[in-house]
Amino acid sequence: MNASVSDPLLSARAAPAWLTPLELGLLGAIWGASFMFMRVAAPEFGSTPLVAIRLGLGALILLPFLWRERRAFSAALWPRLALIGAVNSAIPFTLFAWAAQRAPAGVGAITNSMAVLFVALIAFLFYGEKIGTRRAIALVAGFAGVIVLASGKVGGASIGLPVAAGTAAAFLYGIGANLVKRHLAGLPATAVAAATLTCAALMTAPFAIAQWPAHAVSATSWAAVAALGVICTGIAFVMYYRLIARIGAPRAATTTYLVPLFGVGWAWLLLDEPLTLAMAIAGALILGSVVLSQRAPK
Repeated sequence: MNASVSDPLLSARAAPAWLTPLELGLLGAIWGASFMFMRVAAPEFGSTPLVAIRLGLGALILLPFLWRERRAFSAALWPRLALIGAVNSAIPFTLFAWAAQRAPAGVGAITNSMAVLFVALIAFLFYGEKIGTRRAIALVAGFAGVIVLASGKVGGASIGLPVAAGTAAAFLYGIGANLVKRHLAGLPATAVAAATLTCAALMTAPFAIAQWPAHAVSATSWAAVAALGVICTGIAFVMYYRLIARIGAPRAATTTYLVPLFGVGWAWLLLDEPLTLAMAIAGALILGSVVLSQRAPK
């Protein structure tokens, strides 16, 4: 998600002082819960069908914004939107869903936080932006956290591959954010989100049909994937862009700090998943590195 994209549809009037921290906390709780919902639904649905449903439901929530702004989306723009839909939604969502089949929900939530660092890294490697000493240190600390997390075990089983999948997904988020910033600037943000989610849903649909589970899926898993698509994708995107319109991108991005805390907390509280020492150390390293990277220079 990118904050450089404008959206006059979501410009908000002056809000009471208590509303912003409430919405930031609520958004962190919603995105943290997405990893729990994936953990519940992925074993029965499989990664690709789960992601296709999630993308489709999220796109449906946002389609009214795209319809209002449809004149801004020329035919020549759609291949670019499709590419960003693949990089920023279809592939990373699938990687996180694959990881959720094999590792606790907290693992995905922790690795997801690396996206903030990868945005800076991609901008440095490919777009010539300065990274600075502070962000360089943050990147090293973040990667150290990933190594600690990958070296840990849950229930005696290694989680190295799920950690690698989650980290790769975060890396793709970093690429996607830079692509949106440089190639879709000036377009309404929620309309862009609707377009890219729609493209991603169409891309994953054939794979989802081919890999659709042969067995009956429980009502619990259906409820989890519905919550994942409607609340954690569609409604959460609207909330996020409303926050950007009201308080700006840097403050809205602070919700990133809350996602791993809620992700681990929801999984511990509702799924009885353990919080291992490796997860605690890795979470502290990665979250600390994100905070360090986001601090404004003096």
